[in-house]
Amino acid sequence: MYDQAETLRQLSAQTRVPPQSSPARVIAVTSGKGGVGKTNLTVNVGLALARMGVRTGVLDADLGMGNVDIVLGIVPQFNLSHVIYGQKRMKDIIVEGPESMKVLAGCSGMYELANMSQWRLQRLTKALGELDDQLDVLLIDTGAGISRNVLSFLLSVQEVIVITTNEPTSITDTYGLIKVLNQSNPNCKVSLVVNMVRNQREAEGVCRRLNLVVEKFLHTQLDYLGYLPFDDAVARSVQQQKPILQAYPYSPAAKAIAQMAAAICERPRPIGGGIRELFARMVQLFSR
Repeated sequence: MYDQAETLRQLSAQTRVPPQSSPARVIAVTSGKGGVGKTNLTVNVGLALARMGVRTGVLDADLGMGNVDIVLGIVPQFNLSHVIYGQKRMKDIIVEGPESMKVLAGCSGMYELANMSQWRLQRLTKALGELDDQLDVLLIDTGAGISRNVLSFLLSVQEVIVITTNEPTSITDTYGLIKVLNQSNPNCKVSLVVNMVRNQREAEGVCRRLNLVVEKFLHTQLDYLGYLPFDDAVARSVQQQKPILQAYPYSPAAKAIAQMAAAICERPRPIGGGIRELFARMVQLFSR
């Protein structure tokens, strides 16, 4: 246990990042199908980044099955609709999570930007500008699959983390999602996380099989971010409504998540980006 704790402390210390002056780095976390651990990974990677000194926010954009509040054990009173309609300011809807991580609840209005009145759009843009100044990284927990709501984010961001498992249906759905991304947002950086596998060898095997198909038919390549092993501590932490990094910080899953967060910090961020630009792209996309 001491060795694991020391490893986690070293990872955090080695990758501690000073606050950035540029717009927030926006990363969408998604999956081809539900039930693969997407929300759990999003919340815990966000927590790991926050521990490294990265000013991190999590936007729950999974309107149908959003579980960010359940994983964290918090209940946001307000969401982005209260900002859009002028009822609240951005600072009023942000919920403070562990390690000063910011949590925001989405709303259906996020997907109606093309039909939004000009003054409401200006209000939202101004509010989002405040977030760009407050955050280094915004993680967006999208829904699963390729619905219009999900694609509104995936086709507007510069970085996407796709989560899959070793199940054939999950792999098939993951390929379908990556195909859409490759065709409609070809400059997007796509990283793969394999969840619920026994070891690194099994995870790399899944990534290799996917890459063979991706390279053959899409003429591109996936970036392997890491894997999450089978770990009973994950289910126990969900039942306790606590992130696994808090509930079981020395578990194999917690260590794997810390390593993924460190890898994200070490990678160069895309040029430009930011939260304001994300929503501007969404407006442009659905005004066509």
